[in-house]
Amino acid sequence: MRRTKEDAEKTRCAILAAAEQLFLERGVAHTSLEHIARHAGVTRGAVYWHFQNKAHLFHEMLNQVRLPLEPLAQQLAAVDGLSSLQLLRDLCIEAMANLVLDEQRRRILTVLLRRCEFTEELREAEERHETFVNQFIDLCEQQFALPTVQPYLQPGITPRLASRTLHALIVGLFSDWLRDPSLFDAQTDTPAMIDSCFRGLLQQWP
Repeated sequence: MRRTKEDAEKTRCAILAAAEQLFLERGVAHTSLEHIARHAGVTRGAVYWHFQNKAHLFHEMLNQVRLPLEPLAQQLAAVDGLSSLQLLRDLCIEAMANLVLDEQRRRILTVLLRRCEFTEELREAEERHETFVNQFIDLCEQQFALPTVQPYLQPGITPRLASRTLHALIVGLFSDWLRDPSLFDAQTDTPAMIDSCFRGLLQQWP
């Protein structure tokens, strides 16, 4: 029984790895489950045993590199005021550094941001991704809405606008660096860019 579970997990990992490589090379829309099965050296039945459809497979691939929101929410809840924003700032910087240090993360985010067309076939995956994005934005908004933080927001900046501004910056940095890493140094330049965003949102930023 234990060996069977181990073999099943190896097959699942092989399918995910094949999907990741083919999505990167061919684009998501031009890669079929048949292509993935052939590349992984398994049958289509094996693919369907582990994944309901391509949307499910795509979603599970993204989950390998997504930041778990529940532990993040717990971390942020453990601090208050500008300290929670400082933690959020550090996590943004860490996320950019991970693009340089983690090849798998870099490949998968390249697939998401540069090789993916959300066709009807991927509607379920698109909806799940949008839910994740909105939950992250909501989590950021909660930090800017803290009673100890709101008084520091710049005039005209609400917690809603602040959270969406921060998210837009992060996605923009990801997308631009993946398109052309020579645009900026993801490890050394990111802190200054993230801090400039927070200084634009807050009247006081250390």
